[in-house]
Amino acid sequence: MDSEFDRDTAVTLREPGVYDAELSAGWTIIQAVNGGYLLALLGRALGDALPHPDPFTISAHYLTPSVPGPAVIRTETVRTGRTLSTGQASLSQYAEDGTEVERIRVLASYGDLDSLPDDVRTTAKPPAIPPREHCLGPSDSPAPIPGSSAITERLDIKLDPTTLGWAVGAPSGKGEMRGWFGLADGRDPDPLSLLLTVDALPPTSFELGLKGWTPTVELTTHIRCRPAPGPLRVSITTRNLAGGFLEEDAEVWDSADRLVAQSRQLARAPRG
Repeated sequence: MDSEFDRDTAVTLREPGVYDAELSAGWTIIQAVNGGYLLALLGRALGDALPHPDPFTISAHYLTPSVPGPAVIRTETVRTGRTLSTGQASLSQYAEDGTEVERIRVLASYGDLDSLPDDVRTTAKPPAIPPREHCLGPSDSPAPIPGSSAITERLDIKLDPTTLGWAVGAPSGKGEMRGWFGLADGRDPDPLSLLLTVDALPPTSFELGLKGWTPTVELTTHIRCRPAPGPLRVSITTRNLAGGFLEEDAEVWDSADRLVAQSRQLARAPRG
C-alpha cells in the first residue's frame, strides 16, 4: 500500500466481523473527519467481510461527527447470493468517559464489477468542464476557502471557474459544483476511492451564498463500473434547500467518458 489513501483506510481484523481502524487527521474538514473517507473505510471492511469484492450500492447514515483516532468497525453479512451479497457495518469510537459512541452505520450490496455486461443505454452525458489547465485549485483562490483543511493536501481538485463565485464573494446562487478530481499522490481511481470522490468537492451550499460546515446526514452511492486510470470529472448539484437541509446529487465520470459513480446525500445547511 504505497498510497496514503490506502494506508489511511487500512483495517485490521480483530475477530470475525470486527475490525480495528485508525481515523487519520489528514482527512478532516474543520474538526470532523470527511464523510467520503469514512465511507471508503467502511467499504474496505465490508469488502473483506463479504464474498463479493466490489461495492455496488452503499447507504450511510451519519449519526455523530467522527474525530481522528482509534475506531472499531463491526460488520454483519445479511445475505449472500450468486451475484450479490448484502452486509451492514457500523463504526464506533470511545468518548473521553469510556463510553462507546456509534458514528456511522451503513447497509451495502457487493458484487463483481468485472462480471457486468457491456450493454449501455443512457441519456447521461459527461459534465461540461473546461480543460484542467483552465480550472482552479485551492492554491489559486484569492482568499482562503471556507472550511478548507488538511484534506485539501491529499486531493488534487481543479474546479470549474463558473462554480467558484463563492471564492470571490459573488456566489452564483445556482447550487452547482464541477471539477476535476484525483488523489494528490497520483493513485488511480478504483471502486473504493469513488466512495471518497462523491463527497470530496466543496459543498454546493457555497454557491448558494452560505459558508461553513455542511454535515452529511445520509449518503447513498452507486458504483456503476470500474473506473479507467486517469483524472475524474465530478458534477454536483442541489435543487432544493428548505427547512435547514439540502440534497446533493453527484455524478462521477472517468477518463473514458463513462459514468462510474452516482450519489445522493441529504445534508444540513450551514448555520453560519
